[in-house]
Amino acid sequence: MERNIHESVKLAQGGDKAALSEVVSHIQDTIFRLSIRMLADFTAAEDATQEILVLVITKLSQFREDSRFSTWVYRIAVNYLLTAKKIRAREFGLTFDEYGEDLENGLQDHEATDPTDTIMYNELRVACTMAMLLCLDINHRIAYVLGRVFELDQSEAIRILDLPAATYRKRLSRASAKVEAFTAQKCGVVASNTAACSCPRRLPRALEMGCVGPEAELTRSGESGPSYDDVIQEVARVEDGLQGLCAQRLVPAFKNPRDFTEKLEQILTIQAGNPAAPDDIPTPP
Repeated sequence: MERNIHESVKLAQGGDKAALSEVVSHIQDTIFRLSIRMLADFTAAEDATQEILVLVITKLSQFREDSRFSTWVYRIAVNYLLTAKKIRAREFGLTFDEYGEDLENGLQDHEATDPTDTIMYNELRVACTMAMLLCLDINHRIAYVLGRVFELDQSEAIRILDLPAATYRKRLSRASAKVEAFTAQKCGVVASNTAACSCPRRLPRALEMGCVGPEAELTRSGESGPSYDDVIQEVARVEDGLQGLCAQRLVPAFKNPRDFTEKLEQILTIQAGNPAAPDDIPTPP
């Protein structure tokens, strides 16, 4: 019978490699999902996932059962995603105005003539929905992802972020308002009757840019979630003011493309050769 995660953690702390593999298997998808929603880039999210796993393994002996293991892992992951040099270097200061202008550039009427067209509409929908969150600064983005997308309760979120409750609520409220305002004005999934941009009209330009298509990361991942038509119908049933959130939650729960349990020896080698951990990121006690 499969051990529960706390039993696996205890055994892994004692040097049991099989148990450590179970721990990695248990947390790697969650770490990847957090990373992809923060970075909107598959390759960067894979790299971040590996480095966060190295941090978790490095600090595993320090875990005490005064909090849930998942909360402890989230704290390490969030700390990395907020402070690592290579992550900070990816923050380009994209604004909602700039993103909106880009979405409306090169729009063309497009009729679905092939079953693959609606599949690509959906891939574009997912890619655009994730990229939209890059318009939030990193502190508001993490509050939105944890509180709205992952639906963590406030007590856990403020423990993960090490923030006063009032500060967290303010960031979450501001981020939510910005996402809803943008989607209500610019997103054809939410505002099909008024938004200039829609996935069908954006598709020709997206194909030119390589955002969708056979070689696009989302296409190769094989995970597109609910169908495009189902998403349109689901969002239409939601009351105004929550449709942007609904669209965000309909992004698929991606699995980590690489199974790091198969690379555990390599990860342990990285750990042994770099005991200070990637980028010297501070981790929670």
